[in-house]
Amino acid sequence: MNRFVCDVCGWVYDEAEGYEDGGIAPGTLWADVPEDFECPLCGVGKDQFSQE
Repeated sequence: MNRFVCDVCGWVYDEAEGYEDGGIAPGTLWADVPEDFECPLCGVGKDQFSQE
């Protein structure tokens, strides 16, 4: 499982943990996160995240 960090604010999406507050179950791969996902801290899109 990989981790992806927001290039703007540093928030981390961990595939193993998911983002349950946003309706994304643990184990959800980044590729399977909806394309309209926005960073919960700063609001940027998936294109502003880099693999850690």
